[in-house]
Amino acid sequence: MTKTTGRAAFLQLLVDEGVTHLFGNPGTTELAIMEVVPQFPQLEFVLGLQEAVVMAMADGFCRASGRLAAANVHVMPGLGNAMGALYNAKFSGSPVILTVAPHVVAAAENLEVQELASGPDMTVRVQERVGTDGGGVSLADASVVVSGGRGVGSTEGFAVIEELAELLGGAVGCSRAVTMAGWRPHTDQVGQTGTKIAPEIYIACGISGATQHMAGAKGAKKLLAINPDAEASIFASADYGVIGDLHEVVPAISAEIRKARGA
Repeated sequence: MTKTTGRAAFLQLLVDEGVTHLFGNPGTTELAIMEVVPQFPQLEFVLGLQEAVVMAMADGFCRASGRLAAANVHVMPGLGNAMGALYNAKFSGSPVILTVAPHVVAAAENLEVQELASGPDMTVRVQERVGTDGGGVSLADASVVVSGGRGVGSTEGFAVIEELAELLGGAVGCSRAVTMAGWRPHTDQVGQTGTKIAPEIYIACGISGATQHMAGAKGAKKLLAINPDAEASIFASADYGVIGDLHEVVPAISAEIRKARGA
């Protein structure tokens, strides 16, 4: 995946990489890019109605021609308008390497494994090992995640979130609004631009339910939402909902857990 800024700079990068065809959906991003396509007569833009169709066309083209194509162009959310936004291009070619973000799709039970002959060019070398900061349960692998959003109010407000997560043996997460406010590090962010999670239960406290956040939490088996706003969009996705102040509800849950355990 290659990244750059600006529409013309983005298309020039594709041309420099040898791309001759650009495949996309008829969305806002693609239409914005089409405005500058005439500046690049060597690049042909092909539109498909659905993402699966676009990817199939790009793959078929590459296999038949042996040339390189870019499929499914996206603007990353929250980075401004199309003129200055960050663009992504998924390159299709032969051979094709496909990567999938964690917890986006369920793992298959039975997979067909193809063994490849190894050679000097395929030798794997570990250049560096970078560990995560701190200890505790990994957010991506936790079976229980307790997250706080803008409704937590401050860095100190996360004390009740951390307490509940510890009692449940889970990890602490947060929304993008929290990281932007500087209350928690980006490593704690759940969402499309953060960590994608798939816990047995996800407890979202003071989180409105923005699309980019829910994209990172859709792998959760069960969702408990705690929010004082009965109209918050997160309740539409929740399995359980509590309408109330998280600073009252969360400590009450922790107290009941301790009581049940005799602590």
